[in-house]
Amino acid sequence: MSDLSMSNAVSALPKLVGNLEHILRKAEQNAEERGIDMEVLLNSRLAPDMHPLYKQVLMVCDLAKMAPYRIAGLTPPKYDDSERTLDELYGLIEKTKADVAAVTPDQLDGREDVEFMVKLGPRGDVPFTGIVYLSSFTLPNLHFHITTAYNILRHNGVPLGKFDYFGGSL
Repeated sequence: MSDLSMSNAVSALPKLVGNLEHILRKAEQNAEERGIDMEVLLNSRLAPDMHPLYKQVLMVCDLAKMAPYRIAGLTPPKYDDSERTLDELYGLIEKTKADVAAVTPDQLDGREDVEFMVKLGPRGDVPFTGIVYLSSFTLPNLHFHITTAYNILRHNGVPLGKFDYFGGSL
């Protein structure tokens, strides 16, 4: 039987952020091949009331870096979310992976049932336990925003497939 510790569950976060980086790198290569300014793709959106691609990346990074800190009972690092260029977004992705890795297994394990509150916009404070926050809030949100980024790029002609969503490999 596998070890279902909180630290093992949290270890999915850098992988998901890395999958998004893979998608962006493929888009960058494709934009170069087609002579498209990457800024056009970064500012593309699926619908007028949805966030553009760069904002999808910001939200993925925010969600991923906040989860281990909140679960561990620590204050998450604050990002200014001013990244707009591809190089800035790649830097944010690396910073996010490093910040997630900075929370140790000892700080996470055993916190599956620890209760805490998270302020969610107009809904106000929402109660979570560590495992519910990770499995029912963070991971679904990460998949939503990564899928939206993927779909923005597919809509704009970037040839992505299912394995690209998985980071190019399983």
